Amino acid sequence: MTHEIKEIIKKCDLAIKNADFDLLMNYYTEDAILVVKPGMIAKGKEEIRKAFIAIANYFNNSIEPSQGDMIILEAEDTALVISQTLLDSDKKDSGYSMDRRATYVFRKNLSGEWLCAIDNSYGTDLLNK
Repeated sequence: MTHEIKEIIKKCDLAIKNADFDLLMNYYTEDAILVVKPGMIAKGKEEIRKAFIAIANYFNNSIEPSQGDMIILEAEDTALVISQTLLDSDKKDSGYSMDRRATYVFRKNLSGEWLCAIDNSYGTDLLNK
């Protein structure tokens, strides 16, 4: 059985590919954070939306994320997702890894929907200084 969060992440990946950032924001909590790059964090939906627009521009609007292996650790209304996140793009000279070990934290809202609270596509690589 496919976990609901896997399906949500697929929808987010498609929204990023299609540059549908309004739709993408439906999958984030109001107080969410996004690790834009090591040392740079976007806080809240408005900053996250702007960050995704900047990321799309950086990749010449050709970014296509997908997920490889994924583990979901769920406790009540919180889930930790550890995922192999793969990025494809026409831009081949990015200074950032396109094969990442991402960590995401999801929370259930009052309606029982999973929303992303922490989006860290760099995972534990943030420890590498």
